[in-house]
Amino acid sequence: MNILFFLKPKGELDYLYDDCTMRQGIEKLERSGYMAIPIINRKGEYVGTITEGDILWTLKNKFSLDLKMAENVPIQTVKRRKHVEPISIDSNMEDLVSKAMNQNFVPVIDDKRIFIGIVTRKDIIEFCYGEYTKVNKE
Repeated sequence: MNILFFLKPKGELDYLYDDCTMRQGIEKLERSGYMAIPIINRKGEYVGTITEGDILWTLKNKFSLDLKMAENVPIQTVKRRKHVEPISIDSNMEDLVSKAMNQNFVPVIDDKRIFIGIVTRKDIIEFCYGEYTKVNKE
């Protein structure tokens, strides 16, 4: 099976540019309702993923929870607890599932490292469950 089957395209996602501020990251996460979102540069290349926890711990440890300070802090300076590695659009299903076991979503890039979307662990599990129930009904 091709991973494109599971792809949520960039145009349907929330993401941050790497030149955004921490405050903009907080606001984007709040509006999106997600706990983590991808970061890309202005060329469209995947840079990483930022989580609510990454922002919270930076705000606590560096700025004594002063949200006003977050207005001038570049999102790139926020220490990320975990590096979320993307997969190539040409990757196989084994690679996708392997990454999804440890991440809520897997960023997908093309051969020039341009971010094209994500695959969520939920979508993979729903597909597998659907296949499992089909087999067990027969």
